[in-house]
Parts: sequence; structure tokens; C-alpha cells
Amino acid sequence: MKKVELLDEKSIVFLEKYLNNASPTGYEWEGQKIWMDYLKPYVDEFITDTYGTAVGIINPKAKFKVVIEGHADEISWYVNYITDDGLIYVIRNGGSDHQIAASKRVNIHTKKGIVKGVFGWPAIHTRDKEKEQPPKMDNICIDVGCSNKDEVLELGVHVGCVITYPDEFFILNGNKYVCRGLDNRMGGFMISQVARLLKENKKKLPFGLYITNSVQEEIGLRGAEMITQRIKPNVAIVTDVTHDTTTPMIEKKTNGYAKIGEGPVISYAPAIQNKLRELLIDTAEKNEIPFQRAASSRATGTDTDAFAYSNGGVASALISLPLRYMHTTVEMVHKTDVENVIRLIYESLLQIKEGETFSYFD
Repeated sequence: MKKVELLDEKSIVFLEKYLNNASPTGYEWEGQKIWMDYLKPYVDEFITDTYGTAVGIINPKAKFKVVIEGHADEISWYVNYITDDGLIYVIRNGGSDHQIAASKRVNIHTKKGIVKGVFGWPAIHTRDKEKEQPPKMDNICIDVGCSNKDEVLELGVHVGCVITYPDEFFILNGNKYVCRGLDNRMGGFMISQVARLLKENKKKLPFGLYITNSVQEEIGLRGAEMITQRIKPNVAIVTDVTHDTTTPMIEKKTNGYAKIGEGPVISYAPAIQNKLRELLIDTAEKNEIPFQRAASSRATGTDTDAFAYSNGGVASALISLPLRYMHTTVEMVHKTDVENVIRLIYESLLQIKEGETFSYFD
């Protein structure tokens, strides 16, 4: 591969802007616009769907179609109930963690703009030390500084408003990227860099490449379910995040082993097409790209499952980015892992031949 810098200054500026923008499940379109604007020089055309999935296409007239995919949404909350005293109770929009909510700042998205609030929590002095309650769904609530329900409504806040955290991107110790929503806007970022490398290295693919940023993964792979029926791909390489299991309180016997800084994680699961997975492994070994392995019992829990079981079966594989503190506001990944996921997808695409079926019976 030509020595094109994998993470140049322009790409990091894009990454920061993309991550800092709120992209809650069901409300991904502003982030998709940022993503498409960055990707525009590297693709031939775009398609979008009714719910906001965006796809940049290289060689759109080709009959053989390969997808590389990440998902665009981040976990969030919905306003569920406003008390007469002006406090707001919430329900999840995706897998939001109630235990990290206490004392967090929030942004409530309304037609009038952002309304600031906080998840309040009783002071330590006032709590019963013998019967202390942890944060739970029925005891966390948001305070927007109002004394009654009418004041809350006057701010534009109502049941159904979506709520996100304002925490923004920063770099820790020179090589750790930290932010909310790395799950999985890092995927969208990494596939955008693959498109950039193909363009800057002047690589011509013998198939159509569909760089796909799906919506609504966090509530059941819904965006991928929709877009795969539209694209009807022959092959799908999906990227998502997976747990770094080396931090405290994670049992490796049940969660397996993965660590940030030790390379992309290649998955084994029923939805993973074995020949396509072996192509990824062979490519990693040939190009001296470090990688790790993970096994899933029934499903990967990622958009891989949606692609694999669509359209009569699509050869699909999963490359995961190891991540610490998933579904918190301080999700953390290692720069070299990001680079190596990009390299692995890029080099693997160069190994796929037009018309390849990955059949076990050939």
C-alpha cells in the first residue's frame, strides 16, 4: 500500500466534528450529513433511505456488490414523564446505562433548541448508609431548573423529546481516543478512511463498493435490515466495537479476551461466513496486521447478523474495534487499533474477486 497517512489532520478534524455531533437512535441525519460531506470526494454517488441510512457508492453500475458497514446511532434517553414539581423521568433509547447517569449533564433536544439539564442525585449526607440505593430507572430523574410542569413545557420539553450527553472528544495519553458514541461512529469513520485510501491510492475495484452507515443498530439492527434489502449485496464486511475485557470487574471466562492496542478482533459465529473470515485472517497475516479472535454463541449482536440472514444469505464477516467502557460517556479506543481496522478492511477488499461466492461446495 502506498504510504498514505492513515489518520491525517483532515481526518481527525472530521472525526472530532462527527463525534461531537449528537446522533441518537432515530435522529441520526445531522451526523449523516457530516459523514456524507466528508465522504463526497471519495465516492461516485450516494443513496439514502427513509429512516436515514446513508451509503456512498464506488462503481455503482457494477452487478457484484460488496458492503463495508458501520452504524451511525448512539444510545440516548427519551422524556417519559414530567412531574408536577418539574422533574423529568426517562426511558431508554437503546442500551443507556442508568448506573452512570447520576450527576451527568444532559442535552434535551426540542424544537426550540437544546435545553440543558442534569441527572440530579441525593447528597451523600442525606442517604441512609445502611439502605443505600444505586441509581435505577425508577429513581434517576432530570432537573432542568424548573419549579413546576408548566415551566418545563414552556421550555419546549415534552414527552418524547430525545436526550443526549454533551461529553466531547479528547485524546488521552497521545494515543487513546475518548468520547461518547464511539460505538459505533468509529465504524463510520473507519469505513470513510477506507474509501479515502482507495481514492488516494488510485485503486480500481472489480465490483461495486457500498460504504454503508446504517441507522438504528442500537435498538435491534433495524437500519441494516432495511438497507440490505435495498442494496442486495453479495458480500458484507461489518465493523463495530467489542469489549476490552482487561479492565476491572469483567470475567474473561465468560466474556473472552480482548485488549485495546492489540489489534482488530475477528469474530467466529454462525452468522460469519467461514471462507470470508479466513480471507480476512489470511490478509491480516500476509500484511502483518495484528489481530485478535472472538467467539459468539448464537449471534454477534451486530449488523453482521442482519446482513448475513438477508436476501437468501449474504457472505458476511465482522471486524471489531476493541473498546473500553462501552455505553458510557468515556468510551475509549486505541489509535493503532483504529489504523489496523482501516488497513485490514482496505487490504481485504483488494483480495475479493468479482463473482466470488465463497461457496463451501466449489
